[in-house]
Amino acid sequence: MTLLPYKAPIISGIDSAEQSLKPGTFDGQWIVLYFYPKDMTSGCTVEAQDFQKNLEKFKTHNCVVIGVSKDSCASHGKFETKEGLAFLLLSDQKGDLCERYNVWTEKSMYGRKFMGIERSTFLIDPKGSVVHEWRKVKVPGHVEEVLATLQELKK
Repeated sequence: MTLLPYKAPIISGIDSAEQSLKPGTFDGQWIVLYFYPKDMTSGCTVEAQDFQKNLEKFKTHNCVVIGVSKDSCASHGKFETKEGLAFLLLSDQKGDLCERYNVWTEKSMYGRKFMGIERSTFLIDPKGSVVHEWRKVKVPGHVEEVLATLQELKK
């Protein structure tokens, strides 16, 4: 376990328009960086919808929301359109960002072991430090908890 706060690994990836995220794009802002397993699956859809419903509240705290999965840019584009998402989704098909944030882990389902994204969220302060992290996230109530933590840290 890493002690908090710690310097956030560089955030990189390609968005649904196939544009690379430029270094420093979100300097001076709070960032909610969340990793999810797959576009358009039930849990990931609910999580994305919850972030979307609360997006304006995050914005009032100078905070951007960024979702990351290994899905393609095209998949992200369909997901954004279908769910009306107005925040950035990054494609990490090579898994570089997943590795840097240590969310690419061994998982198990029905006794079968495989590698996949551990649903995780990181709250990064305007100075570029991870000040809170959530691992093995359970979707119900998670976004509200992230927002409450952001509000508490900004006091």
